[in-house]
Amino acid sequence: MPDLTTYRRTDRPTEGFHSALLPDHADRPVRLFLPSDYQPKYAYPLVVLFHPDGGDEDAAARLVPQLSRRNYIAACPRGPVALGCGPTGRPGFAWGDDPRADDYLLATVAHARREFHVHTERIYLIGLGEGAAAAYRLGLAMADQVAGVVALNGRLPKPSGRPLFRLSAVRNLRVFIGHGSNNPVIPVAAARQATRLLNTVGADVRFQAYSATHRIHSDMLRDVNRWIMDAVSDLDGGPPQGP
Repeated sequence: MPDLTTYRRTDRPTEGFHSALLPDHADRPVRLFLPSDYQPKYAYPLVVLFHPDGGDEDAAARLVPQLSRRNYIAACPRGPVALGCGPTGRPGFAWGDDPRADDYLLATVAHARREFHVHTERIYLIGLGEGAAAAYRLGLAMADQVAGVVALNGRLPKPSGRPLFRLSAVRNLRVFIGHGSNNPVIPVAAARQATRLLNTVGADVRFQAYSATHRIHSDMLRDVNRWIMDAVSDLDGGPPQGP
């Protein structure tokens, strides 16, 4: 990611969940998660979670503690497409193929960096269900600016009028694909196909199937945490790993 802002905050913010409204995206709030025992002098990995269709930023944020309470700063943005109220009466949203999502992602990262100490070379995009298409599209388009892309129970986006990625940028990009073998919404064959395609263009892909359906299983989040922290630990040891 470009170095859009400089971390200047010297106090110790409250751990847990925070809400934010971005100046140019006031209709799309972001939920942020600050890890326990937050150390202001340590540059944390940032994980950006893209919720599935019908969800919102809170739906993604609820999964962050299952990923890790200690290892990451997390940002959970809201999709731009309003779907109306779901069965619970809560409004739902989707990502669609809105090119303005690029600016929204950059603004989300810039806000997180302005408030907390984020390592700009350790930004991971995590797509949940249909949100995986958004994580793929943005991550592959900005492959030289992110540390990795995670797709859980999702699929590659359908081809549009613009290229999905540049071959030179995608080569060696780290990708984790986790999928429920009994997923009735997006079959596991779609995940295997994405794995083959990304391997063909030189990405560093790990594929894992789970005895699960279309819901995000805790084992997926456990493996994603290990996958990210293995890379961080290889570089500098990282913060203490834990649940």
